[in-house]
Amino acid sequence: MPSVAVKLYSVFFKFMLKHRLQNRTQIPLDDANADSSFGVTSRPDEESIAASNPSFTDGVATKDIHIDPTTSVSIRIFLPETSLGSPDSDLRAQSKSTAKASARLLDSLPGSSPRRNSYGAATTDNVTDNHYRNSFNHRRNSYGCNVDDLASKSENGVYRGYSPGGKNCRKLPVMLQFHGGGFVSGSNDSVSNDFFCRRIAKLCDVIVLAIGYRLSPENRYPAAFEDGLKALYWLAKQANLAECSKSLGNTRGGADMKKSDSHGHIADAFGASMTEPWLAAHGDPSRCVLLGVSCGGNIADYVARKAVEAGNLLDPVKVVAQVLMYPFFIGNVPTHSEIKLANSYFYDKAMCILAWKLFLPEGEFDLDHPAANPLIAGRGPPLKRMPPTLTVVAEHDWMRDRAIAYSEELRKVNVDAPVLEYKDAVHEFATLDMLLKTPQAQACAEDIAIWVKKHISLRGHEFSY
Repeated sequence: MPSVAVKLYSVFFKFMLKHRLQNRTQIPLDDANADSSFGVTSRPDEESIAASNPSFTDGVATKDIHIDPTTSVSIRIFLPETSLGSPDSDLRAQSKSTAKASARLLDSLPGSSPRRNSYGAATTDNVTDNHYRNSFNHRRNSYGCNVDDLASKSENGVYRGYSPGGKNCRKLPVMLQFHGGGFVSGSNDSVSNDFFCRRIAKLCDVIVLAIGYRLSPENRYPAAFEDGLKALYWLAKQANLAECSKSLGNTRGGADMKKSDSHGHIADAFGASMTEPWLAAHGDPSRCVLLGVSCGGNIADYVARKAVEAGNLLDPVKVVAQVLMYPFFIGNVPTHSEIKLANSYFYDKAMCILAWKLFLPEGEFDLDHPAANPLIAGRGPPLKRMPPTLTVVAEHDWMRDRAIAYSEELRKVNVDAPVLEYKDAVHEFATLDMLLKTPQAQACAEDIAIWVKKHISLRGHEFSY
């Protein structure tokens, strides 16, 4: 069972959440739609915000970008420091530090893995423990590129990025991350989300793009889903702009370039670079992973489906996998966990239904809405075309059964779709502010990294340790 501290904090958390949701319902519809064209992506009065930091003070540099002038949609980029140096030397150092941390974590566990069960994978608890130890102690470099250990930094240590046409860069996979909050709260730059994304960026060795999508009820469905897809198309545009910039740099001299800046970037009419240098230098969009937390899992699944339907229109972006962490799924016919755990910790079913009422448009509230229930017929595209999907669920979460059922449907059509279930865990056990530093949250992030590396490895179907 969860600790006494978790239980007490859950009571306080639910009281505050209920108060906030009720306040949202009392906002007049005209006021909610007053700024619908722009919207809000965070509520600073409800949670602490972490400032971006373009220096590698803790192994990850961050910067904020506003990607759409017509809305408030923004992105926080998390760039791991391993992108600067030689892959071999950096990964050897990272392997040693990660192996020590993993060994300490495993030794601290009371004789059992923090993961209670796994579905869709032939793995026992003992084998899994040994796998963690061996995988982190024998990590191999899978990127296969030779780059010099050179960084473009200003005098104050702030990383500026390479020229897109430069050779001194290491390409990393790109992960789009969608935060939780029931569509009505949360943000991509909150302290808790910043901490989680830094952890994932370092463990997975990827560039994380945390998406700041518009919140409801100011912007109801499908605003958040469209914002997620907009971020994916923005990534594709950035990749194409970087390729154009590289071509310009190879065909023109610096003095002859009329539509590019001094570094070879495509520039707009005011001379500002349109290419994001961190992504142009280090991003590999052909290895794109989606990760969604709670309601962010719904957005990630929607973006994955639209990416499948778009096909080559998204080139060079290719979604190779997605991670759904306790997705915010529901339906009209309750599952066993929805009945048994309806009053579970932090997010009980009644409050989540209220969140859905605030998110779905007026007159369209239905728990079998395509955004809410992944198992309804005709949702499209065919499940067999979906990317590999890892699902994380918690033992004491009323949403767990429907997430497991969705994973089972994916496995029926031969999609790699394992489920990791964590014992004595609650909803958002790996991403909630007070639980982020627990051994279980750390173990969950490491489990995700192990699975993700299988699908982003350039060597093919093997782990990139």
